Amino acid sequence: MSASALPSTRSAARKPDAVSRAAGEAVQKGAPLVTLLDVSKEFPNGVTALARLELCVRAGDFLSLLGPSGCGKSTALRLIAGLEPTTAGRIEWATGDAKLRPRIGFVFQEPTLMPWASVEMNVFLPLRLAGWSLRDARPRIEEALSLVGLPDFRKAMPRELSGGMKMRVSIARALVTRPSLLLMDEPFAALDEITRFKLNDDLMRLKQEMGCTVVFVTHSIYESAYLSTRIAVMAARPGRIIAEIDIDAALPREEHFRRESAYLQACANAADALHGAMDARDHL
Repeated sequence: MSASALPSTRSAARKPDAVSRAAGEAVQKGAPLVTLLDVSKEFPNGVTALARLELCVRAGDFLSLLGPSGCGKSTALRLIAGLEPTTAGRIEWATGDAKLRPRIGFVFQEPTLMPWASVEMNVFLPLRLAGWSLRDARPRIEEALSLVGLPDFRKAMPRELSGGMKMRVSIARALVTRPSLLLMDEPFAALDEITRFKLNDDLMRLKQEMGCTVVFVTHSIYESAYLSTRIAVMAARPGRIIAEIDIDAALPREEHFRRESAYLQACANAADALHGAMDARDHL
């Protein structure tokens, strides 16, 4: 399910909805949208997932969090979404008030679709939880399914879909709220390479069409270099940012970008930083 700052009813939604949308859109491109300051996260079992993490997400970014498994990438994403509290440190929004943060869409690593519900009803879920009627939500649902290339699959059941199509439905469910900030937790990790490449291209197109900011978790150097305007490399647990890599190439990109010097240099820089991430284990 996508995380969203939707109001509780359609009729009561207008003023809060406008404030939330404006909160994301009023931030000038390139300006800080959300900043994690000296953030740490320790779980009840004593595991320290993040230690003094510093990260700035700028409006308009396609920011990838890259790092080894277990370094706290997903935890950082959940903290931004408000799904987990921090243990220490703070998260600052450009609005100055977390209650007025931009609307957030969250795409999980697995599609997490309801197997008993149609594609339409799966995409409808965030709006239904916010009190919308299906009739009022249908234009939003159709818009979201068109954006992900599934306009004719509204009545299909999850069991009838391929893995890539299920992930498209999951993305549509996040997009149905028209988020200003899209958080994605390794959404393509379980897909074959051909499907993954296609969805990478589609995701860049979606970002441009919607004008949203994206924070994307991955452990793939090549994926992060292809998609991102900026890569933040995280050290092995406890997680913190040890390198940031800017990629000076406009979005969206096409397949030939994988052969260009900017891509190859980004891959090399990310690989070097990842080696440093492994060496940085437990050295705070």
